[in-house]
Amino acid sequence: MRELVDYCYLCQKPLYCLDGFFNGVQKENGKSSCFECEERNQEGEKKDGT
Repeated sequence: MRELVDYCYLCQKPLYCLDGFFNGVQKENGKSSCFECEERNQEGEKKDGT
């Protein structure tokens, strides 16, 4: 089963719940992001040292 849950707040990609598993990352601020944007964010934080 595939159900639309939210959209990535960075790239606006639709995020789905696939068979009970959320296909994205729920942030503490309540926003959701896709795995690709989350990975890019974390790589940027490592380079910045934050």
